[in-house]
Formats: sequence, C-alpha cells, structure tokens
Amino acid sequence: MALGTATVDKKRSPPGARSSIFPQGLRAIGVRQVRVATGLVMFSYLVAHFANHALGLVSLDWMQWWLGYHMAFWRNPFVTFIFYGSALMHFSLGLWALYQRRHFRYFGLELAQLVLGLSIPMLLISHFTILRLGGPLFGRIPNYPTTLYAYWVIRAYMQPWLQVVLITVAWTHACIGLYFWLRLRPFFRWASPLFFAAAILMPVLGLLGANDGAREVIRLSADPNWRASHLRPVAPALRKVYDDIILSFWLGYPCLVGLVFAARGVRSLAERRRGTVTLTYPDRQVRIPKGMSVLEGSLRHQVPHASVCGGRARCSTCRVRVVSDRSALPKPSGRELHVLKRVGAAADPAIRLACQLRPTTDIAFIPILPPLIGAEFVRNRTRVHLGQERYIVSMFVDMRGSSRFAEERLPFDAIFLVNRFLDAASKAVVDAGGLPNQFIGDGLLALFGLKVDPGTACRQALKAAASVAANIEYLNHQLASDLREPIQFGIGIHGGDVIVGDIGYRERTVFTALGDAVNVAARLQDMTKALDCIVVISEEIFRTAGISGDALPATTIDVRGRDGTVAVRTGNDPTILSSLLDAAAPVAGAAPAEAAAAE
Repeated sequence: MALGTATVDKKRSPPGARSSIFPQGLRAIGVRQVRVATGLVMFSYLVAHFANHALGLVSLDWMQWWLGYHMAFWRNPFVTFIFYGSALMHFSLGLWALYQRRHFRYFGLELAQLVLGLSIPMLLISHFTILRLGGPLFGRIPNYPTTLYAYWVIRAYMQPWLQVVLITVAWTHACIGLYFWLRLRPFFRWASPLFFAAAILMPVLGLLGANDGAREVIRLSADPNWRASHLRPVAPALRKVYDDIILSFWLGYPCLVGLVFAARGVRSLAERRRGTVTLTYPDRQVRIPKGMSVLEGSLRHQVPHASVCGGRARCSTCRVRVVSDRSALPKPSGRELHVLKRVGAAADPAIRLACQLRPTTDIAFIPILPPLIGAEFVRNRTRVHLGQERYIVSMFVDMRGSSRFAEERLPFDAIFLVNRFLDAASKAVVDAGGLPNQFIGDGLLALFGLKVDPGTACRQALKAAASVAANIEYLNHQLASDLREPIQFGIGIHGGDVIVGDIGYRERTVFTALGDAVNVAARLQDMTKALDCIVVISEEIFRTAGISGDALPATTIDVRGRDGTVAVRTGNDPTILSSLLDAAAPVAGAAPAEAAAAE
C-alpha cells in the first residue's frame, strides 16, 4: 500500500450504505432507470412498426406478409404482458415525475418531451381502440387493406394527418428520451451523426410506406371482387362503440392529469405545515420546504448549480461537499451510492448528490463543480479527482537555452523545437508508466505512483530519466544540421507524500500534485545548473527503489525554502540508470505492482 493512501476495510459498506440482500447493481436501480427500461421496450415496438410500414414502398403484399410475423411476436402472451406493462409503467412514472417536480423552469428539450409525452395518449386512443381493442371485444383481426382504406378513403379528411402527427410526436418524444440517456456515454460524440440519421429516416420511411400502401389500396379497391375479399368495413353499431370509448377517454384523460396538479397543491400545503430548512451556499442562504432536494432548491431560487442530466442521478455533476453536521441527513439511496462510487467519491461521507439529498434540517455545503459544466465534460471524464494523499514521485525535465532559441529563430521554429523536446520527454515518461502532468513553458512535470506502490514508482521514474536522455540524444542526432549546438536539459527527481486532485477555475481545471515533495523536485532540477550536471536525484528515490552502490556521486545540498539539507545523487549521463535498475533486485512487492500496471 502506498504511503499516505487511505485504506478502506472491504468488509464494511461505504459510508451511509443501506444493508440489502440485493446486489449492488439492483440497488442502483431507481425510478428513472425503470422509465428508461420501459421506454426502450416501447421504442423497440415503434421501430418494428415503422419498419412494417416502410415495406409499403415495396408493395402492399409485403406489408401484409410481414404483419403476420409482427403480430405473432408482439401478440405473444408473454411479450404482450411485457409491452403493455411497460407502457402502463412508463406512463404512470411520467405522471409521478410530473408530480415530484418542484419547479417548471424547463429548458427546450425537457419542455418538448413533457408536452409531447402528455399528448401521445390523446392522439393514440383512436388508433389503439380500433386496431387493438377490436380483437378482444369484437374478434376483428387487423390488416393493412382495411386500415389504410378506412384512414385514406372513409376518413381521409382527418386520419392521414392524425397519423402523421401521432408518428411524429411519438417518435420525437422517444428520441429526446434516448438523447438524454445516451448523451453522457463516451461513444455518443462519434455515434451521434448515425443516431441522428436513423432518427430522421425511420419515421419518414414509415410514413412514405404507409402512403404508398394506401395509394395501392385505393387503386385495388376499384375492383369489387378485391374489395369484397380484403376489406372488412366497420358496422355502424360497432363504430358507435369505438366512438364512445374514444370520447370517454378524451374526457377522462385531462381529469387524470388534473389530479396530478391537484396532488401537487395538497403536497405544497402539507410542506408548509412541516416547515422549512435553510440551505447555506458559500455566498448566500435560501429556505426550502422539507422534502425538497438541494438541487431543486437551487433551481427554485435561481442559484447556479451544475446538473448535466437534469437531476436524474445519472451524471453526478450536481454533487456537493457538506460542511455542516451530517448526522441528521438522510442516508444515501442505492442509486446515489452507485453514482458516487462510479466517480470515486463514495468513500467520503461529505460528498452527496444534490439531486438526491433531501435534507430535513439546516445544511451548509459547497458545490464541487462549476455551474456551467456540460455533457462533454461528463463524456470525457467519468471520474473527477477530489483530492487524495499518496506517495508520488515527481520528475521535472527542463530544456536549457530555450530563450536563446526564441531570440535567434523564427517563432514557428522555436515552438517546433520546444514541442519536439517535450514530445521526446513525454514519450519516455509514458513508456516508463508515468503521467506527463503539466507543461510549464519548455519544462515538464511528470508524476509516477498514481496506480503503483512507492518502490515501483521510483523505479519507473529512474527508467524514464534514462529514456529521456536517450530520446533527446536521438533528437539531437535528427536535428544536427539545424542546431548550432545540441539541446541541453536538466532533470530533478524526488518522491514523498503529496495531495493529488483537480485544481483550477470553472472548466479550466487540471489534475496535479501539491506538496513539499513536488517543490523539492523542482528545486533539484534548478540545482543541475549550479552542480554542473544533467540529473539530480534524491537519495530517497534510490533507497525506495532498492538501488545501492556508488554508481552516481552522492552529496548533500541546501534546498531553497526548506529547512535542513537533502541527500542527492548527481550525474551527467542519465542513461546509466537503466543498468542500475537491471542490476538491482526488485523491492518486495514491486513486481506484482509492475505487472498490474502493465495490464
């Protein structure tokens, strides 16, 4: 275990975890995950239905032929149960989400999804009643000729346009939901053009196929024999039953939606009786009813707060650090713990998701991420480093004489040369298992030990220093005809316990290390000039790496800004570090760590 790294007892649950007999994956399922799953079931039906319509571009016979297979699958009792259960569940959870929402400051796509979703049942009821209820109630088996004839001939004044609106509304609602679900996935950036093309083509092909099929039905219906054998007109008495069902739904459905808003009013009255709590931000205080989430409180009072997923517990960008007493806060749900674990924050009980935290007492907190953060951040960085103490080896590599190069050469040439130098140094660091962390002018800060033990980290840094020297030597050989003198450089290496995490302002944040060990490494690199050498390595690195002997001269130096002296090794040929590593026996535990790093 790396020095300074916090250990976690694997036998214990994360802070605030609820005991459960269910696996972690099942505990992470919430209402929104069920909505996504049920929505995917209905989306698959839409795709299959539109594909069947699209066969009308071939012929009416192809439409009717594939309809048999379509019905055989979707009217299988098990599939029917799954499909209609999903439809009922999705609709019910949609109303539940409308009830739970504490504000109506929707952005464009959210508002479109809500309005389109609420309008689908009103548009669908006519089509559903005739084609789906006709079988169980009256034994009518649907077919394309009868349906297309009824829509494009008998009720041509309304039904074709109603179907266009229904298909457009249902498909758009589904695509918005898929967009909200997929936009945080890493593959979405390159796959989005393909998704967009499919989203446009699918309903267009379905509508064109239905229209071509209807035109063929109209042409064939001129033949009385064909009309008698393929069309099954609806009797007036049966039509009246259909119309009564449709009218009843149109009257009852708005009442159902109205009940949701009435329930919201009752809840508001109850919340006023329960009292309010104070949310304390770094720069203000607001009061919200008990039971409202922190994110909902921010939105209600127009406090900028990051929330890429819209408060759906998918992205974790709304998380906050609680700085007040946490003992009275509700425990995290399984879903909240799942999201926090995914970004490496589950071990810290002070980190909570603002969209899931519903305080019942006053609370003070600090939002962790800037309010203007976007989906691109979530796609590219699923894990944010909040701060951790561990043993890190820092290596500074600095190019000598870059200012002189800048004065003597064209700007393009100077930048080209510095970039080639940094590229050679960075490649050496990466090949050794380190991380090129910061580029400071013509210098590089590299970190080792983020995922390995201290001994392995020290050996990786020494290997990288040798590779830097070899790479720069090769670069000098390549540019010999363009350089008046070879590129010179200095390297300083030191290790110790430091803090690693993200620092910066808003979107401009970087992952780096902070601590005395990093400062000492920078000072050692500076000392290469005074000591007239290329590399200065602290004795700490040699000792931790398990390397002994006098291959490099040893001395002690005073480091600016630090009490006492530092024992170091100096050298003018870093490439010999490779032979020292080969000769030294690996420290205990280093080999497994190196193998793990290689994997």
